[in-house]
Amino acid sequence: MSARAAVLGKPIDHSLSPLLHQAAYAELGLTDWTYERFEVGEGELAPFLSGRDATWRGFSVTMPVKGDAYAAAATRSPLAERTGAVNTLVRTSGGWAGDNTDVYGVRQALLDAGLDPAAVRDGLPVILGSGATARSALAALTDLGATRVAFVVRDRVRPGTQAQAAADGVSIDGPDVPGAPVVINTVPGTAADDLAELWQVPVRAGQVVLDVRYAADRTPLAAAVAAAGGHLVGGIEMLVHQAAQQVRLMTGHEAPVDAMQAAGRAAMAAR
Repeated sequence: MSARAAVLGKPIDHSLSPLLHQAAYAELGLTDWTYERFEVGEGELAPFLSGRDATWRGFSVTMPVKGDAYAAAATRSPLAERTGAVNTLVRTSGGWAGDNTDVYGVRQALLDAGLDPAAVRDGLPVILGSGATARSALAALTDLGATRVAFVVRDRVRPGTQAQAAADGVSIDGPDVPGAPVVINTVPGTAADDLAELWQVPVRAGQVVLDVRYAADRTPLAAAVAAAGGHLVGGIEMLVHQAAQQVRLMTGHEAPVDAMQAAGRAAMAAR
């Protein structure tokens, strides 16, 4: 029997998830697996799922239906419960199992960039924004040993993010962007570029800046980070690793990360 998977969200045409998953299937020889994309908006996930037969094995979920995915999951991983976010649904005998692979994606992208966990433990990491993606970033930093985290937000840190930090024993301090060992931008769209002024002075040696946007390297924020001496990591690196974890969960096979990275980086270079 064929096996099918897809990414769901709205808008969805820009998603590189099909490219990454299909690259994994090709490398693994999973010729009976296919991966598609469907435009599914808020409030539309439950009826969409109800119409899928047993050939559908899993879904990657992006905005604006991550909250709907959390509600639709019959069971949730501890990580999904901890962050209050589901970006992955996998079919089980008991219904859809929800997981959050964004945390893994953030952590692995930072480690690939050479971030020293000791610097996270001893320093003060900074997160730009405090929404759902910021909660995944917070969990990744906590898993790397952070006991203090700072947020740069327009108003105040969202209650759910504050609650997650408190549950993990992480204190929330005032931000020091130039002195941070790592900064993670979770602010969507061009609004993040208004924060480029935070990099007007030289930064701590070895600072890693992860910007979750696809084209992070072509933004005013990227230029400011480079001028200040920081090391920018684009969102494609996080996307590859979170997709690799989804491949493991959906297919049961170890993901071919190198092949997925090559496909993702080539796609970004061509854009």
